[in-house]
Amino acid sequence: MAGFRNGRGRDNRPPQQQHRPQQAPYGYNAPPQGYPPQQQWQQQPPRQQQPYGEPEYFGDPHAQHPHAATANNPGHTQMFSVDDPYGPQGAYQAPPAPVGPRLPWKALLSGIVLRPADTFLRMRDHAVWGPALIVTFLYGLLAIFGFDQARDEVLNATISSTIPYVLMTGVGFVLAGLILGAVTHTLARQLGGDGAWQPTVGLSMLIMSLTDAPRLLFALFLGGDNGLVQIIGWLTWGAAGALFTLMVSRSHDLPWPKALGASAIQLVALLSLIKLGTL
Repeated sequence: MAGFRNGRGRDNRPPQQQHRPQQAPYGYNAPPQGYPPQQQWQQQPPRQQQPYGEPEYFGDPHAQHPHAATANNPGHTQMFSVDDPYGPQGAYQAPPAPVGPRLPWKALLSGIVLRPADTFLRMRDHAVWGPALIVTFLYGLLAIFGFDQARDEVLNATISSTIPYVLMTGVGFVLAGLILGAVTHTLARQLGGDGAWQPTVGLSMLIMSLTDAPRLLFALFLGGDNGLVQIIGWLTWGAAGALFTLMVSRSHDLPWPKALGASAIQLVALLSLIKLGTL
């Protein structure tokens, strides 16, 4: 009992301090006095300092914007526009990806005649050196017999002199096809084309040889000066012009007037050297 008389075990604070409400920190509104002390106020977490140059975001730092969340999900990749320094005004443009795998040589030769647009588009990024060199060389071996004067000289000569003459003619046609194809490719690039030189040169050699095959077939039996052979020559020359234009247009992404202008020198050379018999 002595302890209670002396005030031990009691709250000895003055009456005005026993029920004093706890003050909230500066900047926060005090809640009602009936709240427990631990729920009177809650200090907000310190704002994270953003790196220099990045915007400062308010609110929940772990919350994600609904558009950003949708853009980052699989199947909802967000597209961004980036200016290419090598744009239409630049010096270089990356060619598009190949349309399909390389065609075998049979499908390539038949496609040039039957499906030229799809064939040229599919082979615009594939070199065709094997078929181009072989077909052009074989065409050159037979082309000498399509001219009356050259055929008579070959037939009247000895075999030892005929074989080198025929082989040299085949090599000459291969070199002529390479040079004319390179000229066509250079003109196409000067006019704004973006194609590769190997497919352009190889396809131009195939076009030169395949389009003149019908005229050469009739010229072997009827002679180069025959009227029917001349008509077939003009028709095949027009077909060669259409195929050259289509090939350059597909290989270099050019409109047909520019594609025709790029292949004009090769067409004139074929007309003067082969179609008109001035070789």
